[in-house]
Amino acid sequence: MSQEMIYGNTPCYLGGKKVSLEDGSANDRDVLIYGVPWEGSVTWGNYTGCELGPKVIRLNSARYSGYLPELNHIDVKEYYTFGDLGDVDVVPADTRETMRRIENFSSKVWKTDKFPVAFGGDHGITYPIVKALSEEIDGKVGIIHLDAHYDNHPDYEGDLYARSTPFHRIYESESVRNESIVHMGIHGPRNQPETGRYADEVGATTISARQIRQSKNLVELARDAYKIASEGTEAVYLSVCSDVLDFAFNPGGPVDGNGLTSYELVELVHEFAKLGIRGMDYVEVYPQQDTNDNSSHFVSTVVLYALAGRILNEQK
Repeated sequence: MSQEMIYGNTPCYLGGKKVSLEDGSANDRDVLIYGVPWEGSVTWGNYTGCELGPKVIRLNSARYSGYLPELNHIDVKEYYTFGDLGDVDVVPADTRETMRRIENFSSKVWKTDKFPVAFGGDHGITYPIVKALSEEIDGKVGIIHLDAHYDNHPDYEGDLYARSTPFHRIYESESVRNESIVHMGIHGPRNQPETGRYADEVGATTISARQIRQSKNLVELARDAYKIASEGTEAVYLSVCSDVLDFAFNPGGPVDGNGLTSYELVELVHEFAKLGIRGMDYVEVYPQQDTNDNSSHFVSTVVLYALAGRILNEQK
């Protein structure tokens, strides 16, 4: 199967077309993909390499169609065309300049009014993406944040934009309604006590992995979370960190046990998209930790479940 390459031997995501924000070619596509190959200052031991995520996610997407037989035979590619914008030109070791570039790039993406999907990179990329969205809409932003961790530390050794800090920066933003932030799937002792307190203090909602597992109805739980995120807002953004999954389902992500199953994640994402999300990101995939690339392969399933949900939302 021939593929158009986004760079080198790396194909455009899911067989899409290489497009640009500068020449208007992105306006002919329904879904816009872009990568943010950024890893900032927070690493643990030799557990690193998420800047390779966008490349490897694209490489492995070449194996997939848009067909989901388990969702009433829906074929996402019958409804949507994909455009791949390539990657944000990050600056290694210059966090502030990289955040500025992500925000500027994302702002141009939001202006197209297409559905964007950003691939990290570490979770620090979410703050500038959401900041750019908030400046494009007339109103507040709500966020559904699927993650093992709150990622809301005030800083990391003075770095305000590390992977462990984006939601603290978001809490400080006047354009995001903190009461419409839902931290979902939170679990495990790699969280610190102050992070849960920060979330409570600003009025954000926590729905733990345990609560998800004990829920008798994932659809109803997703609707409850979405209701919180959408109240008083003009747009709901979805941010997914790979470690919301149990490490059994996420060998190429941070090592967190007792997380969600792959089924639970895709069902939640599908329901959120059915209800209406403005865009999404998927972050913290570490290809070099994952011999079989299971985690980067799974990203495409999550994205397709989201887009299948969006199709149903548009058919209402």
